Amino acid sequence: MSDFRLLATDPASDARRGELRTNHGTVQTPVFMPVGTQGTVKGLTPDQVRDTGAQILLGNTYHLNLRPGRAIIRKAGGLHRFMGWDGPILTDSGGFQVFSLAKLRTVTDEGIRFQSHLDGSPLFLDVRDCLDIQDALGSDIAMVLDECPPWPCERAACEQAVARTLRWAREMLRLAEDTGFLASGRHLFAINQGSVFEDLRVRCAEELGALGFPGHAIGGVSVGEPEEEMLRQVGIAAPRLPAGKPRYVMGVGTPTQLLRMVALGADMFDCVMPTRLARHGCAFTPDGPVNMKNERFKDDHGPLVEGMDNLTCRRFSRAYLRHLVQSGEMLGGTLLSLHNIHFFQDLMAQARAHLEAGDFTPWSRGWIARYEEGQRASGERAPAGD
Repeated sequence: MSDFRLLATDPASDARRGELRTNHGTVQTPVFMPVGTQGTVKGLTPDQVRDTGAQILLGNTYHLNLRPGRAIIRKAGGLHRFMGWDGPILTDSGGFQVFSLAKLRTVTDEGIRFQSHLDGSPLFLDVRDCLDIQDALGSDIAMVLDECPPWPCERAACEQAVARTLRWAREMLRLAEDTGFLASGRHLFAINQGSVFEDLRVRCAEELGALGFPGHAIGGVSVGEPEEEMLRQVGIAAPRLPAGKPRYVMGVGTPTQLLRMVALGADMFDCVMPTRLARHGCAFTPDGPVNMKNERFKDDHGPLVEGMDNLTCRRFSRAYLRHLVQSGEMLGGTLLSLHNIHFFQDLMAQARAHLEAGDFTPWSRGWIARYEEGQRASGERAPAGD
């Protein structure tokens, strides 16, 4: 029996409702994964994260290997025990740092040579090391080592990145089979690359799809390209990935982007946006994002979002939240992070319910229209994050 099962599809789009079994529980899809880069979702305890409705978290292989180090986490019994989270964990490969730490790295066919962003010490990451770190972390879902090309990107450089991504995927899949990583019930996801070049995206998807990975991701999006280009690439790659396997779009996105990508056939998402923007005073609402520093909330004693069932909305007023943000109090970031993560979880729960009911497309179009109209009417934009 496959670990991924489709439960419903949308008659008017490529949206899917599914579930993915892991060693630490079954994940209902579509799903949004809060990001715990350093073994923590910033500002929140694991119990608070669980109370938002989060099913699965993301951890960062590169950062956790630097600090505190794989040996310490392995000795602790893995990342689940180390951070006190008993649900599934997906870890990225470290390959994204090829993109984000471009000034500190050199890429060859053998692997990636980094300088630590902490102290400049040398670090080499290859396929074997990438799998060993994620094995030490006890990842339920591990990602293959890949090369994420930047945007814009010359075709020749993208071709080389795709070739390396395919090579490393084959090597890592063989290693995961030989070492018993997959036999232990854990998953290894391949990553589709190709930047904005349709034929490279298609080639990468088809070659990876033929290898038999438990799941697939779409990488190299949300790296600076316009939103319409990002959606185009997801639309190219998703239908060419195996229909019976989960599809994960890495590092995205806004609420409306998530719904549009669900309609394109994507199942899993992650993004730092809910907590990052919360620390800068931004809250998500069905009528668009709001900046809680705004003067109009100074004497507003209503809830952040009427009827939303989270601690922030049940207990605290907009006026109080504005006061915390304006005063620089840590509690402001915590309460807004709780709300924002719950907002994303609630959105995915609604999407799953409407997929089951068979009316996902009209519901999602209406939801997006309200959100975008509210954003236009308010004139507000989410504040810049760090």
